[in-house]
Amino acid sequence: MEENSKSVLTESQVAAFNERGYLVADFSLNESMLDAIVEKVQPLYPEDYQQNPTLPARVQDAWKSIDEVRQLARDMSIAQALQQLVGRQSLPFQTLNFPIGTRQFTHSDTVHFNSIPSNYMAGVWVALEDIDEDNGPLLYYPGSHKLHEYSMHDFDLEPGYHNYHKYEECIQKVVEREQLQGEYGVIKKGEALIWHANLLHGGAPQKDLTRTRHSQVTHYYFADCKYYTPMNSTADQLNFREPYWIPDSADYQLPKPDSLLRRVARKLGIK
Repeated sequence: MEENSKSVLTESQVAAFNERGYLVADFSLNESMLDAIVEKVQPLYPEDYQQNPTLPARVQDAWKSIDEVRQLARDMSIAQALQQLVGRQSLPFQTLNFPIGTRQFTHSDTVHFNSIPSNYMAGVWVALEDIDEDNGPLLYYPGSHKLHEYSMHDFDLEPGYHNYHKYEECIQKVVEREQLQGEYGVIKKGEALIWHANLLHGGAPQKDLTRTRHSQVTHYYFADCKYYTPMNSTADQLNFREPYWIPDSADYQLPKPDSLLRRVARKLGIK
């Protein structure tokens, strides 16, 4: 998709993003689309959440079955804002939908997704209902994107998600050492919070367990980069990935899953 170069953000908004590592913006998103996402994603949440709606839950890549999720991930105003902030065309590759707060420990997305050159990745979190301090807002640390880009290697941890809890413990020590001050993502329905790839963030506790906190996160890479998964990489060998970009129209066919033989061949450099 060739993105319109129209400016949707002011110079002060761009400056604020560069300084703080995040930006809250209102792109006048279609409210009917947001409501449809909430309604249509609801049946897709896991059975344990359906039985006990106080349990954290999520649905990954609901855009494959719910077109409104795809439409939000491909919203033109958001794409134009990302172009302004990063200077390259945005390429959405993953959606996550949540019915309540995640209560995630603090982390940086660069441990999950990164690129060469680095930092050409961003997250956009859209509130599908009003968010306040009681229904599990985002928790983020302004300015933390300027810190070192911490990997598993930096903490002497072997790569792999089996060590992720140790990574979280190390990041918490960074927060304490740097005396970072957190802020809550208290935003209105339809507003979007854009964050820098290296911004430290997580999920605040949900004080009122009777309430929902419907939201959608879309993760974006940017054009003209190589992409890899740091969590599964070592200092000597990066785990490169070939993302499937979320289509900009409803007329698409998903690629067939890679066969084991093809994945092995690609790792060996055989085309």
